[in-house]
Amino acid sequence: MFNEIAELSLEIASVSTDRLERETSSEFTRVTTEVTLTGPADKSTDDRLEGVGEDVTYETEEHDVLAETGLPDLTGEYTLESFAGTLDDVDLFPAGAPDREVFRNYRRWALESAAVDLALRQNDITLEDALGRSLESVRFVTSTRLGDPPTADRLEQLHAQVPNLEFKLDPTPEWDDAVVDSIQDAVGTDAITILDLKGQYEGTDVDVPADPDLYERVLEAFPEAVIEDPAVTDETRPLLEEPAVQRRLSWDAPIHGIEDIKALPWEPEWLNIKPSRFGSLESLLETLSYCAEREITMYGGGQFELGVGRGQLQLLASLFYPDTPNDVAPGAYNDPDVSDGLPESPLEVPAEQVGFRW
Repeated sequence: MFNEIAELSLEIASVSTDRLERETSSEFTRVTTEVTLTGPADKSTDDRLEGVGEDVTYETEEHDVLAETGLPDLTGEYTLESFAGTLDDVDLFPAGAPDREVFRNYRRWALESAAVDLALRQNDITLEDALGRSLESVRFVTSTRLGDPPTADRLEQLHAQVPNLEFKLDPTPEWDDAVVDSIQDAVGTDAITILDLKGQYEGTDVDVPADPDLYERVLEAFPEAVIEDPAVTDETRPLLEEPAVQRRLSWDAPIHGIEDIKALPWEPEWLNIKPSRFGSLESLLETLSYCAEREITMYGGGQFELGVGRGQLQLLASLFYPDTPNDVAPGAYNDPDVSDGLPESPLEVPAEQVGFRW
């Protein structure tokens, strides 16, 4: 699919950044950076078209440094393909290497998504037309943690506001039988569509060690839920190799491209697609094609985007996997306090679609 848009032209006259900050329901302050690529002024109107992307790097310090140093000079005339080639040779962390190598992909995705947004606008074409696809309404779930100690209070509050809401939850070793029972009492069993075991993370604040007792407990309590990112150990493997469980397994953190899919312990049934993990548009589209050819079910995932990035996830879900449990709920679902008037699933297609935004 990348070949369908690789030759779209874009012209960049300036590059700027905007640091965003927001408190979240997971009790941390999320900081991201929007990157704006601005085209030259229109000779007759002096208007300038803009393309915007979002850097979802998790270290606040990296955003503070970016605000001080800015990005390298990327002004000039390109195609999407040649712009991607330029990024191959540019250090997007000139002040020093990031703590985690994947952050390079996150920042690159901010620039590539901004470039797609600008190129579509400058060529007056929509992404769906460029790729020969159609937009569909988007089913979404909301992801939330249950606190420390874990309680079902937030689930009850959200369920009261949006009775048909579905959830993606992150089980932790503190989830004993009483916690599981409280979740079932609060929202029922069917409302829990994804359980993210966080077993594939290393060296992050959300790492969860392999716990076969926990795995067995949630597998039995939520028999229809997709099971994301289990840790595969000698103790957990017997559970995960059961055919009924294999059909439910999904992967997220290890996936940055096709080679990572091939390296999984089993051929996957499900994948959580987070564009920022891929870094490049070409790798993302290549992976989407690979999964479609092999009938791997995909759903979209978010990284607490605060700006344009959330809408870009929703647009991709609309084009490629609109009916699956997409973890792309509108940003209001991440607010610390549950508010009135929350949008309900599915998200309807906007009346007017311009650029790479929802």
